[in-house]
Amino acid sequence: MIALLKKYKGFLIGLIVTKLLITYLISIDRLLIDESERLINIIGFLFWWLIISIPFQFFSFFKKHRLVVFKILGILAIFIMLIVVDSIMNIPDNPATICLLITLFFAITYLITPKFFHQYKTWMIVIYVLILGYFVNVRLFSESMDYYINQKKSFALSLFFIPLPFIMALWLYEQYKWVKSIRSEKTKAELALLKSQVNPHFFFNTLNNLYALSVKNSPKAPEVILKLSDMMRYTIYEGKKDWVTLSEEIEYLQNYIELHQIRYHQKIDISFIYEGDTSLKVTPLLFIILLENAFKHGAETLTKDAFIHLSLSSSGDKIIFKVINNFDPESTSKTVGIGLQNLKHRLALVYPKKHILTLEQHNEIHTAILTLETNA
Repeated sequence: MIALLKKYKGFLIGLIVTKLLITYLISIDRLLIDESERLINIIGFLFWWLIISIPFQFFSFFKKHRLVVFKILGILAIFIMLIVVDSIMNIPDNPATICLLITLFFAITYLITPKFFHQYKTWMIVIYVLILGYFVNVRLFSESMDYYINQKKSFALSLFFIPLPFIMALWLYEQYKWVKSIRSEKTKAELALLKSQVNPHFFFNTLNNLYALSVKNSPKAPEVILKLSDMMRYTIYEGKKDWVTLSEEIEYLQNYIELHQIRYHQKIDISFIYEGDTSLKVTPLLFIILLENAFKHGAETLTKDAFIHLSLSSSGDKIIFKVINNFDPESTSKTVGIGLQNLKHRLALVYPKKHILTLEQHNEIHTAILTLETNA
């Protein structure tokens, strides 16, 4: 029982304060209670008990969020002032009351969406000042008060409701931009993750081969170091960019092919033909996945007569990358590798409805064709 009282002591304090306040107001004849309206009196007492108890019960919360509390108190002050002015100045459509109503609207907007209010407050103020000026002009300079009273409904409509669709449209536009930015950030995060998952298997194998070449004092070692350095630089720095040129991708693919030719002891028939505008932009590290698969599932599974034929062409805003390689059907995995899954995911993110990826197998020949439509 004591623990319960400690937990809800704010309501106990509120009960005491409410009882003392009602007793005092009755004693100075500021509050009259009709004894016959028992239910209304109980409901009224419970209501004011709740209102008075809230500051005591949630004092620590209000203290922590005192800025919000001050804003709410400011809105309440404007609302009370609005009621007092409207009751004291018994004037039809009192301009002071209308100004306070507009101020109340601005205050509530600021409390609910402060960022939106700060961004568009100038527009909101200009709109309401123009409409208020029109209202005051009609209010003060009408032919007669009767004419104004007959027309005041249309004036009130123009004053309060014409700006609302405009303000609502601005708010919806801001929400649209916010959602779009969130989606864009999510897309960028996903792309960054997918780029970071480019298969490191090749780099580890190349380092092992480099170690073997250095032990043998092979003259090929410096060449391997230089090409591996170029590839790692490209992967780390250029891979972070949204777009690179086709010429940069071609150089990366050539370095990859040349390093593989140094790695393998058996001869592999490799050809790479490219034509068209190499200044076109493309998202980095797309083509390498298809080339990696050609080596991994093709050349590495064959002991002789392995071949990989690549072509890259561009025409207008269309880029076509083709990889044809032979493979050993006995060593082919039926599961889709993570590299290919990542490629499909990246294509869906960067080239939605602007790409075609075709993968075919026929007579121990695998063909991969990637077509991109790019305006970058």
